[in-house]
Amino acid sequence: MSELELHPLLSHLPEDALKEFTEWCIFEQAIAAGFEFTPDNSRLEGLLTPYYIEELVDQFVTATRNSIEGGLAALLAGKKADAHALQGIAIVVDFISLYVLYLVPKGKNNTLTTDEKLVEASQEQYNKLQEISQKYVTS
Repeated sequence: MSELELHPLLSHLPEDALKEFTEWCIFEQAIAAGFEFTPDNSRLEGLLTPYYIEELVDQFVTATRNSIEGGLAALLAGKKADAHALQGIAIVVDFISLYVLYLVPKGKNNTLTTDEKLVEASQEQYNKLQEISQKYVTS
């Protein structure tokens, strides 16, 4: 499996770009794979961007980790995100992108093999991060 590395890009993006990518990972990629999640918006309202990201990630992980697949995805994502040694909110975004990446192949809507889905999901994340970064980062 050839996993695209997102973490070198994350620390260079503004918080709004990280928020948009986090929302895409959760609300589009994970839900498209078949994971159900409805955030408690009352706990998200009025939060500054870093706290919003942390709260949204916490709510999603809490809602999806109560399975063997979810627990394993959290363990793998946490270990890998720690190894990337990012600072600030970028480490939370790195974690959620990895968590979703490892969770997606186990989604009820997946029809591909695990390796095929990992490659596809990794490419989707990379492409989306590139698209978002172009909106926020100017040359």
